[in-house]
Amino acid sequence: MENYANTTFLGGTCNNSTWRQELISQLSENVDFFNPVVDDWTPECQAREDHAREEAKYVLFVITSQMTGVFSIAEVVDCSNKRPESTLFCVILDGFDKAQAKSLKAVSKMVERNGAKVFDTVEEIAVFLNSAYK
Repeated sequence: MENYANTTFLGGTCNNSTWRQELISQLSENVDFFNPVVDDWTPECQAREDHAREEAKYVLFVITSQMTGVFSIAEVVDCSNKRPESTLFCVILDGFDKAQAKSLKAVSKMVERNGAKVFDTVEEIAVFLNSAYK
């Protein structure tokens, strides 16, 4: 398997959400990343994703209103407990209703209390990663 020790794992909302493309376009050439989104999901893809998430220098989870499942929320809480120094979290609140936004803000506070870094925008993430990979 590949070595992902110096990469950033791009986890979080899929479902045609554009946050990954927005982030990637703002990253310097020094920032290596693993994008788990593929056209045809196979057991091999799952194994590669699991390996990349476990080895990555940073695990990033961005949540947007295109989210349909909740597994990414469980992943970020788990990562923030097991490896807080390398966990990054961002919720883009546009499109969530008031109750959802309140709940997601509470998750952000929990993740931050665990020691992970929490961001409000994709731009803030790009600034952080670009400086971390200099």
